[in-house]
Formats: sequence, C-alpha cells, structure tokens
Amino acid sequence: MWTALDTTIQVVDSLSGAAVGVSPGPGRLVASLGALRSNPAVVNVLGTLDSIVAVGRTLDTVTVSKPDSLSDSLTIEAFSGGIASAHRRIGLSIDFPPGGTGITLVPGDTIVTGPQGIAAFFVQLTGVRPDSAVISATATYQGVPVTGSPTRYVVVFQP
Repeated sequence: MWTALDTTIQVVDSLSGAAVGVSPGPGRLVASLGALRSNPAVVNVLGTLDSIVAVGRTLDTVTVSKPDSLSDSLTIEAFSGGIASAHRRIGLSIDFPPGGTGITLVPGDTIVTGPQGIAAFFVQLTGVRPDSAVISATATYQGVPVTGSPTRYVVVFQP
C-alpha cells in the first residue's frame, strides 16, 4: 500500500503507487505492507511551465576558420510562476538553411534547463557554409507553446 506523506502529491492508486502532483515542491511517498515500511521516496513536483526567454544575444557571427567552426553559447531560460525553472525540456529546430544542410545543433535538438533554469546550445558548421542559420527554441505545456515560444536565434557565417 502506497501513501503520500506530504500534500504536494496525491496517491491515485495505492496498490501501484501511481501519484499525481498537486502543488510544486518536494513530496514523499512510502510503501507499506503490514508493519513493514519503506524509506520515503522523494518526488519533486514541478510547477506549470509558463514562459521562456532568451538570455543574452540572439544574434551571433562566426568567422569560419575551419570546417567545424562553432558559434558562441546561445542560451535560454525557462520560468514557472515568474521563477526560473530547472529540468525543463526546450526543443530546437533549424528553420534555415532548409533541411539544416551544413550545420548541426550541439548538444542536439533538445536541451534541458539546469539548476538556474538556463539551457545552452551551439551551432556547429559541419559542411558547406551557409550564409546564416536560423534556430527556433520552443517549449510547450500540455502541447501548447508557452509565452516566448518560439524564440529565434540567428547565426551569421562569414568567410
């Protein structure tokens, strides 16, 4: 039998331990059978993601000195209730050049905000040099883009 020790979570199936978040913050779950009890399992309930915003510049210029040239760090911050929010997934897409020809997103097409609510990515030149790249960063809540989505970044490649 599973039970919640805190009001931030509610057990919806005491046999399987299925639980839902009620309010943001840590909550503890305990499994028991007769007199036997588990150690509390801590679950962190995240608040509703409500917005994202670019941190710093959204325009970067890269002077291409070698085929694998890298942009400066491009950063974004996620918010929940006006407070920076960690562990949030931000999707990245290459809007230009078509098909992303000649560039790669580093570390990939999804980034996750760190403890301060900030995530960073780079644009790497991996092929024929386009004149520029346009990248969109998007976050959603229940499938709907949050305020600030998409945030666009432009990287200009110069010879």
